[in-house]
Amino acid sequence: MSTKVKPIVLGVNIDHVATLRQARLSINPSVTRAAMDALDGGADYITIHLREDRRHIQDFDLVDLLKKNININLEICPSGEMVDIAIKNRPKFCCLVPEKREELTTEGGLDLINNYDQIESAVASLSNAGIAVSLFIEPVKEFIDAAKSLRATSIELHTGNYANTKDEFQDIELAKIREAANYGKKNQLIVNAGHGLDYSNVSSIARLNSLSELNIGHSIVSRAVTVGIKTAVSEMKILIERKI
Repeated sequence: MSTKVKPIVLGVNIDHVATLRQARLSINPSVTRAAMDALDGGADYITIHLREDRRHIQDFDLVDLLKKNININLEICPSGEMVDIAIKNRPKFCCLVPEKREELTTEGGLDLINNYDQIESAVASLSNAGIAVSLFIEPVKEFIDAAKSLRATSIELHTGNYANTKDEFQDIELAKIREAANYGKKNQLIVNAGHGLDYSNVSSIARLNSLSELNIGHSIVSRAVTVGIKTAVSEMKILIERKI
């Protein structure tokens, strides 16, 4: 007989809906419509990354989504400009991520050791504004300790190395994430995970009981091109169901 465990929460990142729109600097496809369809398909909240170079999500997207009372997890780098934007708009959640102009996508977690002061300032400012703060980090104990010291509400473990490997190498990366998730939970942090997760590799991550949430974007939006966002999200929700 199967035993149900706490369900894992799914945050759907819709950045690449905006990527398609910005290719023509048009009004279509609608980011807000995509967000609402994702929620109808079973998403628990919507994640957007407002980058400094504005390559996909724009400031007005954040404003429009919040006007619709959509539960937003706003990803930003810990710069003064981006922190000010978050404070002005007041999403409930904000995840601090590293950012480089030349990268195609986020390449790894924040270096909390060498950038401690900057991140400490960002966390404090956001927290004082009533915004729950998460830190996107590699699954490494020293970064988890730093996140705890920085008084972040939660951490998001970078799963890119896991997603980009196969077979025994993927098993090694999975073990690192499992150990880090358990360590973070032991230290009273909410532990989330994301980056590079898709329909073929998500199940093993979703079975890690120390994880609370997964953030998944590119694979869902890619799937949505052929089946629609509601169906794409619904299919992902089925894959991340926890059954023992």
